[in-house]
Amino acid sequence: MTGAPALRIEGFVIVSAEGHLADACGVMPDALKFPGDQRFFSEALDRAALIVHGRNSFEDQPNSPQRKRLLVTRQIASLAPDETNPHAVRWNPAGASFEQARARIGVQSGVVAIIGGPDVFAMFFDRYDTFWLSEAPRVRLPGGEPCFPGVPAQTPQQLLATHGLHPAERIVLDADHDVGVTAWRRVV
Repeated sequence: MTGAPALRIEGFVIVSAEGHLADACGVMPDALKFPGDQRFFSEALDRAALIVHGRNSFEDQPNSPQRKRLLVTRQIASLAPDETNPHAVRWNPAGASFEQARARIGVQSGVVAIIGGPDVFAMFFDRYDTFWLSEAPRVRLPGGEPCFPGVPAQTPQQLLATHGLHPAERIVLDADHDVGVTAWRRVV
């Protein structure tokens, strides 16, 4: 007996000690870029069937132009082609469901990688199968952009737990800088 194709939703972010994903100008600084984390992120996206992100989030990697993606925007009514990328669809969640957007781009199974920003991450809080939270505890970004709405009143970990995710394995990505990624998984 075969079931529906498996669709997994996974989130990816690296944060500073304060839970920030960008500096006060909204830019991910070099201080938050570590080769081990970038390699982990790139390899994960190479396995993904679909990337979902907002206007300020991108991965800027050699395989980026070939990846199917949904660009979350409020500048259109529902769904529209992206004139700059034949593998992308612009999506306004107020005008079309995630299921409609996935159907439009032709992804029904595989890993959907959510890569930000904060509001895009929050849209999927109750749908993640796994959220890969990379932490750089020695990096400080005062006045930076929080990774999720609700930070700093709550930590990223508290917000993930509030939405039913539990910390599982941790992978060390850069021992010299104490950078690692924890898989926060939904237990069913």
